[in-house]
Amino acid sequence: MPAIVLIGAQWGDEGKGKATDLLGSRVDYVVKFNGGNNAGHTVVVGDEKYALHLLPSGILTDGVVPVIANGVVVDIEVLFHELEALSARGVDVSKLLVSANAHVITQYHRTLDKVTERFLGKRQIGTTGRGIGPAYADKINRVGIRIQDIFDENILRQKVEGALDQKNHLLVKIYNRRAIGVDEVVNDLLSFAERLRPMVADTGLVLNRALEAGKTVLFEGGQATMLDVDHGTYPFVTSSNATSGGAATGSGVAPNRIDRVIAVVKAYTTRVGAGPFPTELFDESGEFLRSKGFEFGTTTGRPRRTGWYDAPVARYSARINGVTDFVLTKLDVLTGLTTIPVCVAYEVDGVRVDEVPVSQSDFHHAVPIYEEFPGWSEDITGVRAFDDLPQAAQDYVLALEAMSGSRISAIGVGPDREAILVRHDLLG
Repeated sequence: MPAIVLIGAQWGDEGKGKATDLLGSRVDYVVKFNGGNNAGHTVVVGDEKYALHLLPSGILTDGVVPVIANGVVVDIEVLFHELEALSARGVDVSKLLVSANAHVITQYHRTLDKVTERFLGKRQIGTTGRGIGPAYADKINRVGIRIQDIFDENILRQKVEGALDQKNHLLVKIYNRRAIGVDEVVNDLLSFAERLRPMVADTGLVLNRALEAGKTVLFEGGQATMLDVDHGTYPFVTSSNATSGGAATGSGVAPNRIDRVIAVVKAYTTRVGAGPFPTELFDESGEFLRSKGFEFGTTTGRPRRTGWYDAPVARYSARINGVTDFVLTKLDVLTGLTTIPVCVAYEVDGVRVDEVPVSQSDFHHAVPIYEEFPGWSEDITGVRAFDDLPQAAQDYVLALEAMSGSRISAIGVGPDREAILVRHDLLG
């Protein structure tokens, strides 16, 4: 049975939760392999809307085992807050597994994230201020705290003392903030230990055994390709690998176990935070996309920057991730437009460039070259078969498919759970 990676193909917020939900009844495990509570999935079930930040969206599907794997950084307080909120709404959260090797976000990570971002002034990256970057920095610097450390008070205290030796100097002498006490941090983390203990497992072992037993495992990426720390628009990126390769390192499942890579892409483009965005709109068209698509961050509430579909970005994502299938979302948002521009290439210093420039400076100054497609006015939210879409909508989808590097296998036509039509089996 397959191991499937599901990632975002643009700058995030593409609707990965809907794609996960589409696969949910055929999947046994859903694994979050990167990021923290800095990304949000919104999933609509009937009349209920669920906003998930740290938890895998598969937690909403009966029978699925949700897993927070080793590549995630975990804010334990946020974890329990989300679990309690879902339990209060009748969702069974008892199957959740958390990797013993996942790193922990502490209060000093959150504090440093906020003060550092403010200190940068106009050079701000646009982080969510939730401590994700500093937690990953500690991981790479080998001074991080892992979930397993919470169950050994001596080790936990040693690690917190080592971390705060340096960080308190920064907070007090550079940022003019108060020092954070070791006991304050240690006692906070220890307070979660007994509640956390039943969830903690060697998740890499669990997942490999599941695959060997013929189970289907879905790896759900946080953020998206263009926010990947290695392959995105650095430095305006997240602090982890949001591309398909991150599924292997972030879970302990080898790359040769992965059968399919599904990338979710919007019928237009959005971005939150700073950084280059060639197709960004600053006129009424951008506001149309923002208001009709309700483009506000699930986690932060920040208005998203909006722009037309960027085919070079989609091709880049297909190449970087080895995409086998695209899921195109929010096609319905484009209903009512007379014409729909699509970026097919860029102009950089008077020269046409057909792929995403490797130079950040070139990408920042890239001017989109557009091809326009006829729009449609018919309501498509009730359509469940591709041939029932208006001809102009079909032509738009087929044009995107031809220029994006992989087939478009499913299309989202509305916010509801069932508002999606399938062209090709995502597991076949």
